[in-house]
Amino acid sequence: MNLLMCPVCREQLKLSERTWRCVNNHSYDVAKQGYVNLHVVQHKHSKNPGDTPESVQARRAFLSAGHYAPLQHAVVEKIRKLHIENLLDVGCGEGYYTNAMQQEVMQCVGVDIAKNAVQVAAKLNQDVTWVVGTGATLPVLDASIHLCTSLFSPIPKQEILRVLKPEGYLMVVTPAPEHLYAMREALFEEVKPHEPHKFVEQLQDAFDLVDELVVDAPMRLAQQDLKNLIAMTPYAYKVKAERREALEAKDQFELNAQYQIYIFQKK
Repeated sequence: MNLLMCPVCREQLKLSERTWRCVNNHSYDVAKQGYVNLHVVQHKHSKNPGDTPESVQARRAFLSAGHYAPLQHAVVEKIRKLHIENLLDVGCGEGYYTNAMQQEVMQCVGVDIAKNAVQVAAKLNQDVTWVVGTGATLPVLDASIHLCTSLFSPIPKQEILRVLKPEGYLMVVTPAPEHLYAMREALFEEVKPHEPHKFVEQLQDAFDLVDELVVDAPMRLAQQDLKNLIAMTPYAYKVKAERREALEAKDQFELNAQYQIYIFQKK
């Protein structure tokens, strides 16, 4: 089944050769890297929305080194147990998790607002339908998706409700309370634990929480890996330069990654 929706008229898109086209003849070409751009001008708030190229490359290098592999494995295991046919990864970034999740389903769509991230992702796995698009108008048809995933990404609740099938699932991965605590202590004067449970409260009117898991992953990072980790997080923009430089000067750094996985089912 073609899952993609025209962002202009909201009709189904069909792929012919290397062009996605709807019945109203709106058309979107597949780029040479293998993705399609469905983020139309009227939906844009800036010229180059989403992550910077520097952040994308840092994340690609860090994740490729396997530091977040325990989370990737846990996510794949959860998806395997759901026995679903398709999924939409909202905020897929450069595709590290999407690439692994695709192995467990028949159809997989990865969408991100950052074109430079999707360009990197499209090189990973041609069996994923990679899309540049916005969570404000998810580029898939109503009631077409078995599972939406949001890993460290925004959760466009109303759009997720629109695209999910009846009793479809939503997987949310977010920092658990102690995630990267040692690094945050080094970067900031005041550090508060993350509050993952806020997502349960935000979603409880429309979703039932059916499963949850906390994954701990201790890490010992070499200097370049530490630099990549800082660069790929929002902390890179918020920290004082002297604190960042002091941390990046360390040859090695020990810290704990801690992830909260929630699985919700649409009521």
